[in-house]
Amino acid sequence: MTSPVVPISRRARRAVAALAATLVVGGLSLSAVPAHADPTAAPVADKLGSHDRALIAKYAAQHRARAVPARASQPAPDFVTLMLAVKSGTTEAAAQQLTELGADVTRTDPEIGYVKVNVPFALVDQVVALDNVLRVDADELLKLEETTPDAGTEGAGAGSGGLPAAPTASTPDNNPYMPTGETGSVAFKTEHPTYDGRGVTIGIMDTGIDPTHPALATTTTGERKLVDTVVGTDPFNLIDLLFIENTWTLVNTSGTSSDRVTGPTAVKQNITWTLPDAGCADMYLKTRLYSGIRLADKTLTGYQGIAFCATDGSVWVDTDDDHVFAPDELIRPYRVNHQIGYLGTDNPATPIDERQPFTVEVKQLRPTYIGININTIEVDHGTHVAGITAANGMFGGRMNGQAPGAKLVSMRACTSGGCSSAALTDGMIDLATKYGVDVINMSIGSSPALNDGQSAMALLYNRLIDQTGVQMFISAGNSGAGTNTVGDPALADKVVSVGASVSKQTWWANYGSFVHRVNAVFPFSSRGPREDGGFKPDITAPGAAIATVPRWIDEPPVASTGYTLPVGYAMLQGTSMASPQATGAAALLLSAARQNAISATPAELRNAIYSTADFNKDEPAIAQGRGQFNVIHAWQYLAKGVADTDTVTASAPVCTTLSGQLVQPNTGSGLFNNCAPGSGGQAVGESRTYEVTLTRTSGPDAALSYNLDLKGNDGTFTVPKTVTLGKNVPTVVQVAAAPATEGVHSAVLTVDNPKTQAVERSVMLAVAAAAPLVAGSTWSAEGTVNRNDTIVYSVAVPAGTNSMTVNLSGLAADSQTRWWAFTPEGVNGERSGAGTIYCYANYLDGYGCNPLSRTYTNPKAGVWEFVVEARRTSPQFANPYHLEATVTR
Repeated sequence: MTSPVVPISRRARRAVAALAATLVVGGLSLSAVPAHADPTAAPVADKLGSHDRALIAKYAAQHRARAVPARASQPAPDFVTLMLAVKSGTTEAAAQQLTELGADVTRTDPEIGYVKVNVPFALVDQVVALDNVLRVDADELLKLEETTPDAGTEGAGAGSGGLPAAPTASTPDNNPYMPTGETGSVAFKTEHPTYDGRGVTIGIMDTGIDPTHPALATTTTGERKLVDTVVGTDPFNLIDLLFIENTWTLVNTSGTSSDRVTGPTAVKQNITWTLPDAGCADMYLKTRLYSGIRLADKTLTGYQGIAFCATDGSVWVDTDDDHVFAPDELIRPYRVNHQIGYLGTDNPATPIDERQPFTVEVKQLRPTYIGININTIEVDHGTHVAGITAANGMFGGRMNGQAPGAKLVSMRACTSGGCSSAALTDGMIDLATKYGVDVINMSIGSSPALNDGQSAMALLYNRLIDQTGVQMFISAGNSGAGTNTVGDPALADKVVSVGASVSKQTWWANYGSFVHRVNAVFPFSSRGPREDGGFKPDITAPGAAIATVPRWIDEPPVASTGYTLPVGYAMLQGTSMASPQATGAAALLLSAARQNAISATPAELRNAIYSTADFNKDEPAIAQGRGQFNVIHAWQYLAKGVADTDTVTASAPVCTTLSGQLVQPNTGSGLFNNCAPGSGGQAVGESRTYEVTLTRTSGPDAALSYNLDLKGNDGTFTVPKTVTLGKNVPTVVQVAAAPATEGVHSAVLTVDNPKTQAVERSVMLAVAAAAPLVAGSTWSAEGTVNRNDTIVYSVAVPAGTNSMTVNLSGLAADSQTRWWAFTPEGVNGERSGAGTIYCYANYLDGYGCNPLSRTYTNPKAGVWEFVVEARRTSPQFANPYHLEATVTR
């Protein structure tokens, strides 16, 4: 029987009481409106969206069934946490309306129009319908994408002979293991030694940073590098509540609290604890089970004690398990005096250090509940990201991250199974507003089907950048190599979305794999454009690096290199690694700008980076955006000033299976036609002209002339050489498209006033020319795919198709080749992630997948993509294949 709806405040009190009874809150396990519209007024078809509606329906069904979701520690509650982006100036009014409805408002940030609220399921539609609400996101468990390359073949040295050498203390700063030099930063720092990030603080939104790693200890000027370590999770968020994010302990400070203790001793869990001799008149005692914590020291058992003095916020942690709170066990929040505690004892017989450090944070979470966070780190991700941005003296030598002179603030919103999207939103706001950071990296995101940059998170991030002057860099995602796979919130217009590149030298140094191409985009790197044709990813940066990791985590080697790294270092890959390369490179520019009293607002920083990126002629525009970050050239632009850059917006036709759901149906900020021939799409050899409307919204009233140019054009697109734009006068540019071959054809249309320093506008052009699949006939393609490379095919699946069968044949002996299917919505059509070892022929028996033949039941109608890829350990450099597909109706 369904329980009646209970006012959220009563439900919240019951949930808190239940959590307090279990002693510890913890257990989360770790993996906008378009720029041309008015974000405060533009209507949207559905402010919540189908993805979030499906999430809420799932949560409600779990609650009705009293189900315990997978990996959760308790049944689903009777509410959902919603993040609302509201109209400017209406935050308090919206909060009042929500309270009157019976929802529980848990946070407001009027400066950016943010409201976080816990809502009973029956009230969701009423909340969404409020006039002041623009966009709504439901709290969701976002998984960190896999960044650890599998072992491969030990000592293979695929395709070359011999094996690469390991990095050491003598490795120079310009090296392929941590390839910061590929962005020009090593040469930049050599020419300008003080422009190394000093004076800049980088916020790292991630899984936390090891506070004890020697390469993250000091800056190049000898200052403390890690200046604060804080937590963005909240046990009152749905996801953090369900998955018991186990670093929080709730202290009940109400008058009836059983946590309050007096006297020199107190009994808890049938254990007598000797309380701190601190003269505290308001002392509380909590315990938590060691078995609920991921610890390197597996000998720890039983209960850990935590004492808290509410009078001055002091925390004692019984780290030696003698049930006595000694004076040296008093640990204050890290920002106070940078104290670090340790759990466990090192076993000298093992290479890792089982003594696991932690820091402490104290927060007033609710009127009668204080949260004490024993901030331990479970995974390597955040420490690795931090090392890429700012490591100083890796391996005790000259090898550095991008900005060794910069300081760091760690904001942990994730653990080993994922992140609460509410925690990411809260944590990002706090990072930008409370901790003095100058630039932020976030290597986390999701891959929604409708990836049009309209989520509440994306809109809030845009506002946050504008309000705080703090630029964000976010990984594009590891869902490639299909079109339209870039993830949220990297979709936000003003966020710099970063794809992952890789050089020939890094393929050899970090993988022991030999290739011919000097530079490429990783096959797993998510591609653009957005669903509305929006320009994503914005740039690329190197996406594989050997960098710092916690010393209590046992890291597997990349066996195909033939070497093993010392404890505290690992090679990870992904756009998670590319984004901090870009963030650290931006810190160099900010450092240089400050030392020269040069303006570097987020808009100016983006203009300089975007206008000078190095476009790779061998990669499609949808894979690389504007190209690789070039620090030297970006500084040349920034130093001369880019503030006079005109603002030019773009509006263009969009045709996709979801384009009717856009804010302006079938219209976006870039040209994107991914429809099937006969359903609005183009066929091979067909010519069509599209109207792209440009509007200049700043600068003088007089009309100005702009140069139009195309980057990455394979001959498909034709545009005029110039256009004249009057201020606030929409002007149509005719863009002709004539795809000569099957597949997605893309290019970057640049709109540039030659009298200003930066490029005014870059518009993504992308048109698919798909081969129709017809029942009773067979589509086929054959060719050769090189090691570590991809070839992409587009096919149109007709409506009413019952099944689509794809077969791979014609492989050379032992060739490790696969195909990967992407649906018309730009999402993975397989059962595993694109960056995994899933489904290669002649490798681990396909790893649970048939690499030679698969059938897709009831495939969605529209343009599918087949990505043919050869693995890095394939013994052949060139891998022949034959691919064919049939459909039944």
